[in-house]
Amino acid sequence: MKHLQAITLVALTLAMGACCNKGQEPATVNEEAQVCTELELKPVAERTNMGAKIFVTPQPALMIGTYDENGNPDVMMAAWGGQCDGNQVCFRLSPHRTTTNLRATREFTLSYATVRDVAESDYFGTVSANDVPDKIARTGFTVTKSQNINAPIIDQYPLTLECRVVEIIERGNDGCFVIGEVVNTIADPAILTDGRIDLCKLQPIVFDAAIPAYRAVGDTVGAAWGAGQVFIEK
Repeated sequence: MKHLQAITLVALTLAMGACCNKGQEPATVNEEAQVCTELELKPVAERTNMGAKIFVTPQPALMIGTYDENGNPDVMMAAWGGQCDGNQVCFRLSPHRTTTNLRATREFTLSYATVRDVAESDYFGTVSANDVPDKIARTGFTVTKSQNINAPIIDQYPLTLECRVVEIIERGNDGCFVIGEVVNTIADPAILTDGRIDLCKLQPIVFDAAIPAYRAVGDTVGAAWGAGQVFIEK
């Protein structure tokens, strides 16, 4: 439970802009935002103050696949999310058809939008299944039912995580935080190199909140746990 509380705190901090005094604990997000805007901002030499702009980027373009209670598939794009434990993911959702589906089935797939499907993925994040129930079919995308969970696999996405809900932290009219456990990862062999997922082959896109726009994941610029070795060896 401690790590779930920590996840909630981190997510709330991101959503509020992380700009409030430590001693203050407003009751709601709106109250927190009001406190943030009332701060007297001090100038920093050779920098530009931009106010309480929320800028945590890049953000993954997560495609969440669910079934409703009648077995109808849906998929939406979410950007406020990521990995929060060894085999867990966490994301923030406002009220959507997906939110309703997750509460009902408590299982979902998580895929990644790629350079090849920018238009379709953006459409899935723009149009609600409440208004367009056949939005998946309209793009020409197809669905296969997962054999491991009660959730749809979107065939055109080459990498999919099959997940079960661990906890849904309700936020009233503001939606909820969803914490899920990954039970299996399925990958198209075309995106693998030596049995590992190759981002150069997958070509995932990320959401750039500053413009806003989608950007492709770039080149490798250094080895993890290796690039800093030059300072250790001094």
